[in-house]
Amino acid sequence: MESIQSVYRGYHLFNEDLNKLPQSSKITVNTINQYSFCIAEEDADFKRALEESDILLPDGIGIVVASKATNGVPIKKISGADLHKHQLARLNQQQGRCFYLGSSENTLNKIKDRLLKEYPQIICESYSPPFKKDFTAEENAEMIQKINEFKPDVLFVGMTAPKQEKWTSANKDEIDAKVICSIGAVFDFYAGTVKRPSNFWIKMGLEWFIRLCKEPRRMWKRYLYYGPIFVYILLKEILSSDLSNSFTLNEYKKQKSISN
Repeated sequence: MESIQSVYRGYHLFNEDLNKLPQSSKITVNTINQYSFCIAEEDADFKRALEESDILLPDGIGIVVASKATNGVPIKKISGADLHKHQLARLNQQQGRCFYLGSSENTLNKIKDRLLKEYPQIICESYSPPFKKDFTAEENAEMIQKINEFKPDVLFVGMTAPKQEKWTSANKDEIDAKVICSIGAVFDFYAGTVKRPSNFWIKMGLEWFIRLCKEPRRMWKRYLYYGPIFVYILLKEILSSDLSNSFTLNEYKKQKSISN
């Protein structure tokens, strides 16, 4: 796909304007940040789901820095919230249909209320699945049935990572939707049940810091434990690359000296 321009450790990162997302066939869109990268190193199914994404958005300053540092390709952060906003604007113009799968009935109702005000041309439906680690076959069948009866143009899945990506990967072939987006916390951001940091902090690359300050009990492991692990992996990769390049250069000089 021409729009994919950056590869980081096997992950093909989307590096174009969202208007260039493919429209001709069914696609799954996932996001990756430094936390999900680390989790994927421990969870083979999650890693496979990310690698097999049709579109993988770099939703984290750590991934943006890592791509630039390791392969020299500058990319920009594209968040799940950016994707959500883009899809809603497109659907509103086309009088399209979207389906929200995940979260609580309260959150879903708040999403619908806001959609009605901001994007009145969109037809929307939703379903709140059971809050549990694994779904039964019957529960999966019911979710898929509700989605397919509605036939959305866009399916938004909000079950948090890695559950949402693995669920989408396992069930995408049975889902009758043109675009399937795993966007997690965006459900709460859009509903207003959780306030997203302001654009000032987002542009400064410090959205993670404000989220940590607001929700330290829930976010500390994501940023204070997995954050340093990601930095360690990145520094190790950079050092390994530098040593390899140095070795190659020395070998070249040695061979040139012998030939002379």
